[in-house]
Amino acid sequence: MRSPKLAALELRRFGRGRLPRAALAALLLLPLLYGALYLWSFWDPYGRLDRIPVALVNEDKGATADGKRIAAGDEITGKLLDSKTFDWHEVSAEEADRGVEDGTYYLSLRMPADFSARIASSAGDSPETGALQVRTNDANNYIVGQISRTVFSEVRTAASANASRGFLDRIFISFSDLHDRTAKAARGATDLKDGIGRAKKGSKDLADGLKDAEKGSGKLAGGIVKLDKGAGDLETGSRQVADGTQLLADKVNGVAADVRPFLKDNGKAIGDTARLVADTSKTVRDNLDLLVKAAPTAATAAHTAADDLTEVHRTRCAAQPVPDPAVCPPLKRAVTAAADVAAVADDVNALVRNQNGDLKKLRTQLTTLEKQAKGLAARSPHLDEDLEAAVKKINALNTGAHKVATGADRLHTGLGTAKTGSADLDTGVGKLRKGATSLDKGLVRLTDGSATLARGLGDGVGRIPDYGKKDRDARTEVMADPVRLASQSLHSAPNYGTGFAPYFIPLSLWVGAMVAYMLIRPLSGRALAAGAPSWRIALAGWLPVAGVGLLQTAALMSVLHWGPGLDMAHTAGTLGFLALVTCCFAAIVQWLNACFGAAGRILVLALLMLQLTSAGGTYPVQTSPGFFNAIHPYLPMSYVVEGLRRLITGGGLGPVWQGCAVLAAFTAGALALTALSARRKQMWTLERLHPELSL
Repeated sequence: MRSPKLAALELRRFGRGRLPRAALAALLLLPLLYGALYLWSFWDPYGRLDRIPVALVNEDKGATADGKRIAAGDEITGKLLDSKTFDWHEVSAEEADRGVEDGTYYLSLRMPADFSARIASSAGDSPETGALQVRTNDANNYIVGQISRTVFSEVRTAASANASRGFLDRIFISFSDLHDRTAKAARGATDLKDGIGRAKKGSKDLADGLKDAEKGSGKLAGGIVKLDKGAGDLETGSRQVADGTQLLADKVNGVAADVRPFLKDNGKAIGDTARLVADTSKTVRDNLDLLVKAAPTAATAAHTAADDLTEVHRTRCAAQPVPDPAVCPPLKRAVTAAADVAAVADDVNALVRNQNGDLKKLRTQLTTLEKQAKGLAARSPHLDEDLEAAVKKINALNTGAHKVATGADRLHTGLGTAKTGSADLDTGVGKLRKGATSLDKGLVRLTDGSATLARGLGDGVGRIPDYGKKDRDARTEVMADPVRLASQSLHSAPNYGTGFAPYFIPLSLWVGAMVAYMLIRPLSGRALAAGAPSWRIALAGWLPVAGVGLLQTAALMSVLHWGPGLDMAHTAGTLGFLALVTCCFAAIVQWLNACFGAAGRILVLALLMLQLTSAGGTYPVQTSPGFFNAIHPYLPMSYVVEGLRRLITGGGLGPVWQGCAVLAAFTAGALALTALSARRKQMWTLERLHPELSL
């Protein structure tokens, strides 16, 4: 019977019941648990860092440098929150420490209160380094701590470069300021030279002037004598004034002592009286106004009434033959009285008309009296206080007069001393004349020195750089970040899962082959009993697992491509290479199971572990201990990982062709060894019938 038919018979066993069919289906999907599911779990962890809770503590209080406000903590906080690098939580320092300890936050970034002050100190005399404080807890997660160190290193570099720009910019500005000020100093040195020339001339004028000053000092001495005499007279007069103010103060204090109790006790009565005077003045003033207005009218009315009464008397009494004795006498008296009233009204009217100016003065005086009375009434409760204030002023006047007298005495004494000083002044002026001569000689040497200074400063101006804003910005940018990393990645993997796919895909295929030979026999017992050729028996045991492996590969790569989104630079090449990998792994696992039996399954697992640790799938193999470096070239997974990297992410295909050759050699060798094992197992022994260990 041919090998394909033997392989078909082996697979036909799985169609005889539900459990075998389920086992075969599980076998086909098993690599997904190791490949697709595991890769999917951390396909792009760096793209989801914004889900990691991190405490952000900003205690920076800011600072001021060169008149500008610096808030580095707020600036960094804003950039971090905008970057979405982590799931930032702005909390207090205590809450951050507590959260990192209990696992609420994976780590914390803290900007201390003096963060900006330390950065701003670069412009001062004692520059200090600003410190970003990072706190991690590897008990929460070690990898997060490693990631954070990389992220925060970039934050620190950016912050340092920003601070350096400000510091260096101030340096270049200082160069420009120094250039300008040195140029100004050079011009000043030239002006100094000219000024010293003028000073030399002035020193001669000073000497001549001091000669005149010596004459004036004599006159000053005579004047001081006169001042001394006048100061004596002033002292005498001021003492007399002080005595007079003392006498006045004594009298005022004595009178005030008697008057103050009366004013204090009768303030209300004085106020009432003053208000009565004010009211009376107003009433009189108002009546004057009425008198002026009513006088002419009253005079006219009085004459009219007198004429009417006279006419009535004539009609009732004078014209009648017999006058009425009861009416005429009283009527006669009324006529007389009316005439008197008219005369009086004429007098009043004449008085008002002739004396109108005096009445106006009287009205004004009454108004003034009213105001003064009201003012007195308003101040009546405080008259004793006003008196006390006046007494205090008089006492202050007395004290001041005594101080003037004392000052005059001191002035007199000082002028006596000045008489002696004027003689000393005359002697000093003579010494000044000698000093002026020495000054003239010194100015000659100073002129030569100022010329040298002007030339030196002029040369220095040309050696001090003077940077414009554009040039200064360019130099600041370079010096703040003198070395930049020009990073360029050839054939870069877009995410974490793509980078690790070459490692986990062969792992899943190896596990698939390992489990397949737990269900499928590596060697057909029927073929062994029938005496079939050993190579045919080996192929019959290898073909079913190789076929299952191809189906496993197709399912795994389909899920990885359509699920997480694995993109391959060489899709067809990747699938073809994985087909060869599947066949190779099936051949190796078959040989170990066929040759060693139950122990072979343990060897399969052990070989898997050796390959995983030496293939360089995570860290470069050079970073592993020497043992793993030694076995690295002799295991097939080393070539599988390297070949898949080139096929998935791109690059030269040299390692792919090398891997194909190595895998083909391993496949052929493993099948040959399996055929040899099959030939040996065609001879039945007691050990085969009753094995010591069965798995």
